[in-house]
Amino acid sequence: MRRFSLWLRGKPLVADCMLAAALFVTELLSAPQSKGPWLFLVVGVALCVPVCFRRRHPRLVAVVLLTESMTWTIVAHVIDHKEDAHPALLALGIALYTLVAYVGRVDAGVFVAGLVVDSALAIWLLNQSVLGAVGVSALFFALCWITAEFLGARRAYDEEVAARLAVADYDRERSAHEAVVAERTRIARELHDVVAHAVSVMIVQADGASYAIRKNPQAAEAALANIASTGREALGELRRTVALLRDDDSPEQMPQHGSAGLAKVVQMMSSAGLAVELEQSGQLDNIAPRVSLGVHRIVQESLTNVLRHAGPEAKAWVRVHRRENDVTIEILDNGTPATRFVQGSGNGLVGMRERVAVLHGTLDAGRRGSGGWRVAATLPLHLDD
Repeated sequence: MRRFSLWLRGKPLVADCMLAAALFVTELLSAPQSKGPWLFLVVGVALCVPVCFRRRHPRLVAVVLLTESMTWTIVAHVIDHKEDAHPALLALGIALYTLVAYVGRVDAGVFVAGLVVDSALAIWLLNQSVLGAVGVSALFFALCWITAEFLGARRAYDEEVAARLAVADYDRERSAHEAVVAERTRIARELHDVVAHAVSVMIVQADGASYAIRKNPQAAEAALANIASTGREALGELRRTVALLRDDDSPEQMPQHGSAGLAKVVQMMSSAGLAVELEQSGQLDNIAPRVSLGVHRIVQESLTNVLRHAGPEAKAWVRVHRRENDVTIEILDNGTPATRFVQGSGNGLVGMRERVAVLHGTLDAGRRGSGGWRVAATLPLHLDD
């Protein structure tokens, strides 16, 4: 039964036709007691058919039913069928209910005024008692109005709940989409930081080995050893990164690079031929893993950019200072401005900005007035998750 009720709720025309059919059944049962059964049934059909369209055209149906009621009152007076009472006139109450629930109180009030005129006409022409015509009718129509108010409020509440659920579903889908986009960005950033750094060092070493392989075999052999070492380290870090991406990257799982990690990056760059000076102050080994990883990646990416774009005689200075509430990172180089980022895609700088934004920090990158490039970042130590 509940399923049938829910099905009818989605098909208002079918439900209204069933209501009209129920009214016509009462007409069929009352027709044998009337003076003219066939005329009685014709009037009954005329009163029941508009009910089928009460929700599609509520105003028109109300006008039609009121007009038919007044017309029947006049016709019954003329042909002396004053005792024939049509049960289908209950459709007037249904029309009033529909106006209150679906249109508004103003239209319903106008319809009530028409009902008063109809009742007065019935009292005058059909010799109906004032108590029967006014009292019972007033009670019936008042009940229809109150029911419409109650059910209308309930329907409005249901519609509001449905709208809120729709908004909640949309927000959930949008949040899921944004989470997927953010995760894809994070994966791309991590892979770029791991792969681009190692590949850049290996390319520089390979170029050097190709030049020295005939004239200086020892230097070429050292370069090839650095390539192999860098490749193994990159592969190990790539595996760790993939393992983190497969699981939830809680702070306990993230690597803590600290001062040893920075020294290792500097050593790798020095082996690749880049002169680097590292200056560290403050305790860098007990900060939050995400901040430690952020410091490591910023230094790594910045030095990779220096190695790739600052020229053969470039030198870099790395300064990492831990303060009470944050960590400051500054990477300077003396590269030639004309060669800076000529062949770069800019993804490294974008990745640094994204990482710093995730850590609620600040990043400033640009050319120095005296030549070269400067990257400066500040990362807060206490993150609000």
